[in-house]
Amino acid sequence: MSSFQIIVGSMLGGSEYVAEACEETLLALNHQTTLHLQPKFEQIITDNQTWLICTSTHGAGDFPDNIQKFVKDLTNSTIDLSPVKFMIIGLGDSNYDTFCKAAKELQKLLLSRGCHEIVVIKTLDMSEEIDPEDLAQRWLTDNKDLL
Repeated sequence: MSSFQIIVGSMLGGSEYVAEACEETLLALNHQTTLHLQPKFEQIITDNQTWLICTSTHGAGDFPDNIQKFVKDLTNSTIDLSPVKFMIIGLGDSNYDTFCKAAKELQKLLLSRGCHEIVVIKTLDMSEEIDPEDLAQRWLTDNKDLL
């Protein structure tokens, strides 16, 4: 059993719904979870954690308002982040050249800080007829042996 910090970056609620669906799946797989709708970096840094980041991209490739301070604190932190394991789900619209840019930027940032990506980033194209919650849950279930 692992402990997951579910970090949400959302402007309109889509990422929040995906994060809640992921939390449901992780609990069903007997993991512990903490959901962060207003993530605070200093509260998420704990030992033996896996981060699941669910974020959309806003505007011209920007981070959603609620996660901007978290990203800034993560960027400026001097804490050793090499023990952090992470997974990212990005929501976006492929009609824009900034498709899932916030998620991809977070992936680069975490990797540059020495964090370990345990499952390759999952991007969800909201311009297609999809059920993002179901796709995210299936992604977790398909990768349950890596969690």
